[in-house]
Amino acid sequence: MSARIGVIGSNMVDLVTTIDRMPRIGETLEAPHFEMGAGGKGANQAAAAAKLGADVLMVSRVGDDLFGGNTIANFHALGIDSTHVRAVPGVSSGVAPIFVDARGDNSILIVKGANDHLLPADIDQAAADLLGCDLILLQLEIPLDSVYHAIDWARANGKRVLLNPAPATTALSLDRIAGVDFFMPNQTELSILTGLPADDRHQAEIAARLLLQRGMGTIIVTLGAEGALLVTRDETRHILPVRVQVRDTSGAGDAFIGAFAAHYVVHHDLHAALDQAVRYAAHSVTRAGTQKAFATGAEFNEFNLEQRRS
Repeated sequence: MSARIGVIGSNMVDLVTTIDRMPRIGETLEAPHFEMGAGGKGANQAAAAAKLGADVLMVSRVGDDLFGGNTIANFHALGIDSTHVRAVPGVSSGVAPIFVDARGDNSILIVKGANDHLLPADIDQAAADLLGCDLILLQLEIPLDSVYHAIDWARANGKRVLLNPAPATTALSLDRIAGVDFFMPNQTELSILTGLPADDRHQAEIAARLLLQRGMGTIIVTLGAEGALLVTRDETRHILPVRVQVRDTSGAGDAFIGAFAAHYVVHHDLHAALDQAVRYAAHSVTRAGTQKAFATGAEFNEFNLEQRRS
């Protein structure tokens, strides 16, 4: 059986409108450009892993609207198993209307839609197929009860779990998620969840060690342009960044997680997987968008060759 990743999580449709300036209340403006893209933390992570050749199973919910059908078609195009991606009657798909002005400032609205209807019973319905997965990826754009249920199910069935606590919320019970194998916050999320500052690597390590005391397995903190930080009971390691010309950082954290998962489930080499994840995320920020910015395996190999030559 080939290594497989199960993603239990969200999908969103990004509705990006470029505008000259933000409209005032009651004002109608003409906008020069509109673009629609596939997004959502769960779907983004699944897309990154699939583009790198991983066998990915997606468990998610879409609305019974035009967006829902497009989202499922996108999963198919990426080679992601969408057997357990189903429409919720009478509910919209998750959408993110995004307005970007001439200065690059943005305003974003998030409508969870069908993502808020991915329930524990839906995870149970997918259990037979999830048993064939070597790693389960989770985020927080679905109900917390479903996240807890998935973790409990994985623990009972001997499955490794990677939890990306995004978007971070103080409603998340650290006791309920204790024991996850990989906990991957960014610095802001780490600070929100621990109540400690995490503005630099030293602060992030202190906060991460608090989570180790609460029962987490391995903590990996993404540091944006500064790479990532691995904190376990036995070691602390700074994974150095790759310097690139940044165009758009959207989805870089999801690219990191998807790439980590794709490498880890095959090789089970933590350090090598982190090195690959940092490089893959760096490549993603050289392009605009989220999923469309994620490199295929061939593109990523070429990027690595160019980095070695430079």
